[in-house]
Amino acid sequence: MIRRRVLVLAMAGLVILGCGAAGRPAGSAASAGSSSLTLTIYAAASLRAALVRVATDYPASHPGTALTVSTDSSAALEAQIEQGAPADVFLSADAKNPQKLVALGLAQEAVPFAGNVVAIIVPRSNGGSADPAAVRRPIDLVRPGVKIVAAGDAVPITTYARQLVVNLARQPGFPSGFAAAYDANVVSREDNVSAIVSKVALGEGDAGIVYMTDALSSAEVTTVDMPSGANVVATYAGATLKDSRHPDAARAFLTWLAGPGGQAILRQFGFRAPP
Repeated sequence: MIRRRVLVLAMAGLVILGCGAAGRPAGSAASAGSSSLTLTIYAAASLRAALVRVATDYPASHPGTALTVSTDSSAALEAQIEQGAPADVFLSADAKNPQKLVALGLAQEAVPFAGNVVAIIVPRSNGGSADPAAVRRPIDLVRPGVKIVAAGDAVPITTYARQLVVNLARQPGFPSGFAAAYDANVVSREDNVSAIVSKVALGEGDAGIVYMTDALSSAEVTTVDMPSGANVVATYAGATLKDSRHPDAARAFLTWLAGPGGQAILRQFGFRAPP
């Protein structure tokens, strides 16, 4: 079952809809009827809040174009595109998934458009001072009994999280078995970053590694200070798809997103320029 969230945004405003069994937004044709064309954007879950703003501002400066945005794990969306799901632009939380589509002949050149910092999140309450599961420092991630919520192997945040764990293991005072102890404390692997944030916010986990933009978007979680030099910067890349029904409009949108207009909006949501 396709689990991505779908946002249908037309010239007249914003409508948030659920997916039907086939993953198509009910009522999307009627919502976009006032526009001459609608671009379908498949995007990483961590971009969702920023793209709500983008999909309002972009049509205002580009009359005749509306955006339909579907968000999920970058890996899940890449797999759907391979299987023939219709999209015009793919925005990933890494460069690997767009490059895969380029290699398969399904997409044009991958274009970096944003950067993000990785963060360790904990529930804002985070237990009392005597709580053995309370995570206040990165080294606490490996304390026995700590429940870590992570993502599946194919989800880009997992690659960044593993690099962060490797970097932490090299810090003075961290045990030599830090990486193995971290893995032992992982209690679930979610479909995307948004699911990690939700579980930690609900107290179903003691900590998780996500993007800083997702950490800042939730009032129910807070971050743990990171040692200098340990953090990881994620590179987001996008590509236009060769089967796009509107290739010129798709390229124009990606160029805009990577340019000053798109960057100004992304910065408001905690993103930085691509590394």
